[in-house]
Amino acid sequence: MTAVRRWAHREWGPLLSTVRGALVARRWRAVPMTLAAVCLTAACQYVQNRPWGYGFVQDVGAVRAADPWWLALLRTPLSLFVPALDLPVWGALGQVLVVFGVAEICLGRPRTLVIAYVATLTGTLYARLGVALGPGSPFGLPASDARVVDTGPSAAVVGLAVYVCVRYGARWTAAGVVVAMGVECALKPNLAGKEHLAAIAAVLLLCAAQARARRQDGGGLRSGSGVPPIRFWKPRSKRDQRRSCR
Repeated sequence: MTAVRRWAHREWGPLLSTVRGALVARRWRAVPMTLAAVCLTAACQYVQNRPWGYGFVQDVGAVRAADPWWLALLRTPLSLFVPALDLPVWGALGQVLVVFGVAEICLGRPRTLVIAYVATLTGTLYARLGVALGPGSPFGLPASDARVVDTGPSAAVVGLAVYVCVRYGARWTAAGVVVAMGVECALKPNLAGKEHLAAIAAVLLLCAAQARARRQDGGGLRSGSGVPPIRFWKPRSKRDQRRSCR
């Protein structure tokens, strides 16, 4: 049990201490953007399930690969908060509350919004590329997927989860998210599953680019960032090194 406890502390200790400290000190005031995102998602779900609101939500927040570029780019920010009609809204609200809340505390609001938008936009761009490649390609999609409505926070949630885990050294948790999304895509190879993998790929590339930039700058934290540098491995302590030599 001691070994499990040590592993859990190494994996989640820095992340949990950061989140716990912020919530104890400021409570719900630590996550105002997350609360706004949850309320906006709930409002979109309520409006789109009303006869008078379905068309409005589709016009401002529904993205399809068949849409013109300019229209898709305009709708993409709001599409992040429009939950899928065929899935329980409570799942989307829970994902936004937990993952966005942790990211807002650990990364800050600007960085959280940027990562969420990058992940969502990558999924949207992949849908267009996949339809262009066609079903004959390993990364292709059938032409019918061009008319599938691409909405919901799932790509942003997955991207943020992987980014935060990599930032705070929870490498096994990040790997677990990637494997889970891969299994989901293998069992149910639809547009959503492949978009999740595209969002993860974009976030990992961003992490790798930032890690390389930090190494070239000599490592360390940027002034006032409050975010630990990216490490894809953890340097062992002197105690662990001595144990490995025995």
